[in-house]
Amino acid sequence: MDDKKLPNRQENFSEWYNQLVLRAEMADYAPVRGCMVVRPYGWALWENIQAALDKRFKATGHVNAAFPLLIPQSFMTKEKEHVEGFSPELAVVTYGGGQLLEEPLVVRPTSETIIGTMYAKWIQSYRDLPVLINQWANVVRWEMRTKLFLRTLEFYWQEGHTAHATEQEAAEHTQRMLNVYTDFAVNEAAVPVLAGQKSDSEKFAGAKATYSIEAMMGDTKALQAGTSHFLGQNFAKAFDIKFLDENNQLQYCWTTSWGLSTRFIGAIIMTHGDEQGLVLPPNLAPYQVVIVPIYRTDEEKALVIETVDKIVSGLGNLRVFVDRREGLTPGFKFNDWELKGVPLRIEVGPKDVQNGTLALARRDILGKEGKRFIPMAGFEQAVPAVLAEIQANMLAKATKFRDEHIFEVSNYEDFKDVVENKGWAKVWWYDDAANEAKIKEETKASLRNYAQTEGEGVCFYTGKKTNKQVYFAKGY
Repeated sequence: MDDKKLPNRQENFSEWYNQLVLRAEMADYAPVRGCMVVRPYGWALWENIQAALDKRFKATGHVNAAFPLLIPQSFMTKEKEHVEGFSPELAVVTYGGGQLLEEPLVVRPTSETIIGTMYAKWIQSYRDLPVLINQWANVVRWEMRTKLFLRTLEFYWQEGHTAHATEQEAAEHTQRMLNVYTDFAVNEAAVPVLAGQKSDSEKFAGAKATYSIEAMMGDTKALQAGTSHFLGQNFAKAFDIKFLDENNQLQYCWTTSWGLSTRFIGAIIMTHGDEQGLVLPPNLAPYQVVIVPIYRTDEEKALVIETVDKIVSGLGNLRVFVDRREGLTPGFKFNDWELKGVPLRIEVGPKDVQNGTLALARRDILGKEGKRFIPMAGFEQAVPAVLAEIQANMLAKATKFRDEHIFEVSNYEDFKDVVENKGWAKVWWYDDAANEAKIKEETKASLRNYAQTEGEGVCFYTGKKTNKQVYFAKGY
C-alpha cells in the first residue's frame, strides 16, 4: 500500500477518484488506450453486484444465455435510429484468419441486433411468449474520453432482452426492470437513486422510451447508473420478430432491453468514498469483516489466533478476511483496510482475549465514535447487527446529501447558479428539444429524467404551463 495521502476529495474530486481506484486495487489501466484491467478486489465487488441482480432477475422469470461478441455489420444498419446512435462508437473487424472478410464484423456495443435476429428464428406463436432472457457480457464502445469504471472502451454489464405479445405487457416490463434496478441500488448499494423517464433527446437509439436511475455523486454530479428501454415494435419490424396470435393473425412482437454495468462500481465509490478511501456497503463489500490479530510474542500469538479462529467459525455466513500478514504494524493494516473500505474491522489482542471482549471499528464512522467493545459472548448475533446498522447509516447519509443538494428553482439565473455551484436543479419543464439542447450547450447541464410528481407549474425557461417536473444536472 502507498502511504501517501489521497488527493483532497473536496479540492480535486476527479483525481481523488482516479488515485483511489488504483491504490485500493480496484482496477488498473490496460495496455490498450481506454481499456481497464479489473483487479481481483474490484471483480469481487462486481461478482457481488452480479449475484444481487441475478437473484432479482430470476425472481422475475428471466433466464441467462450467451450471444456472440461479433455481429455482422449489415445487422447494425437494419434499425436506422440505432445505427445512427452507435456509428461513432463502433469497433469493426475487417480481417480474420489473415484474409479480408467478405462482410465486416462489429464488436458488440449492445446486442439488440443479434438477439433480435435469434428471436425472429425462435418465436412463432403467442405460446412462445414472453421471452425473458438476460446475458452477462462485455461490450465495446469506442469512447474518446475515458475514466476507470465510469466510461471505458470495453466494459462489463448485463443486458436483458425481452419479447412480448402486447404493448401493455412490454411497457409494464420496462417499468418492472427499472424498479428492480432501483431496489438493488437502494437496498444493496445504499445508493439513493431517482428513477424516471429520459427525455426524447437522451433516450437510447432506436427506443420508443428510455427510463433511468440517476445517482448523485459526492461532487454533486449525476451518474446514469442503469437504464431500461421500451423498444416498441421498432426492432421487431427491423428483424422480423413475428408471432401468430390467438386469432391466428400474424403480429409483430413488442420488445424491451435493459442494462447495468461496471459503471455502478464507480457509483458506489463516488457516493460513499471519503478522504481515507473507499466506504463499501456491507451487502456488496468483497469482505464484510476484516480481523486484525495483534500480538508481540509467540505465546500471545497462539492465544489470539485461537480466538480469531472462533470468530471466523462463528461468522461463517459472512465474508470474513483475517489479515495474517507478518512484518506490518497494526496501524498500517488499519489504514490499508480503511483505504479499501471494509465495512467492519475487528481487532483482537491479548487484552481482548483476557477481558472476553472484541474491539469493533466501523468504516462508515471513523475515529472514536465508530469504535466500540462488545462481549465475546454473543458476537455471532452482534456483528451482523452492526453490519445492518452500517448499511442503514450509509443509505441515510447518502440520501441526506442528495436531498440537501437538490434545489427547486423557477428562473434561469437561479438555475445556472445551482447547476454550476450547488447540485441538481428540479424545475417545471415544458418539453422542447431545442431549448434542452440550448441549456445543455450554455450550462453543460443535461436533463437527467422526469420527476415522479403531480400537479401543474410554470416552465422555468419558457414560462409556459406544464405538468412535468425534471432534474437537470452536470453529469459523468
